[in-house]
Amino acid sequence: MKKENKLKKTLKGLMAIVRNPWLLNHVLSDNSVWGRQIEKKYGIRGGLKTVDITTLFPGFRETIDTFAFLDGGSSPLDLSLIRGLCKTMPNCAYFEIGTCRGESVANVADVCSKCYTLDLPPELYTDKAEGSLVAYFSKNIKNVTQLWGDSTKFDYAGLGMKFDVIFIDGDHRYEFVQADTANVFKHLVHENSIVIWHDYATDVVYPRNEVFAGILDGVPASLHSNLYHVSNTICAIYINKQFPILNTENSRIPNKKFKLSLESVSLPDTH
Repeated sequence: MKKENKLKKTLKGLMAIVRNPWLLNHVLSDNSVWGRQIEKKYGIRGGLKTVDITTLFPGFRETIDTFAFLDGGSSPLDLSLIRGLCKTMPNCAYFEIGTCRGESVANVADVCSKCYTLDLPPELYTDKAEGSLVAYFSKNIKNVTQLWGDSTKFDYAGLGMKFDVIFIDGDHRYEFVQADTANVFKHLVHENSIVIWHDYATDVVYPRNEVFAGILDGVPASLHSNLYHVSNTICAIYINKQFPILNTENSRIPNKKFKLSLESVSLPDTH
């Protein structure tokens, strides 16, 4: 009898999903389902308008000093974007959610007056090895303040300050992106603040719609016109300016090339 009840419940659940495909969100994060929700709620299809990175930085040229080429980090161009935006702000005050190994904050510290970075305490990481590497590159930088806590519950108002550039790169599930974004816009931004989201896109073309939905639901609707996807990156930005929009119809065809110079620098043996 119990097996029969379980079978009936399973069949009932499957039929509900057939009738209402959006229920799949309770089972998996399906990009097309999130995309349909975004289109229904906001009338947006295919992601944000795209601004060319060379429009943001004419004569673009940047140097990234710290890059591990390990999993879970930002690309060199993503980091160049963050650093370049910080350089547009005199005496830049920088805040980020999601320290990870500390590569992003390490690459902007020398062009900022002060940096704050927030992450879960290492002991709360499920993967203890990953937790032990939090702030690996940033822990000894003098103008970097490491904050610990759950980003959805952190007392941002208690910091008593606003920031010029804010990088959101925490948990990429919808509820966390939405909460982090809403908290940032409520407590940390001023009129000319720039906000950057990592992993807005799955690659340099297509949006990661679960993250995109969190951004749209966290940013006040009146400010949506200032949201952009930055070309050649997987980042979205909020900036209080209007820019010419890049035609992405042939976005797989290169319209520029980048020159890279790599140098390996040995680190002290920590074993």
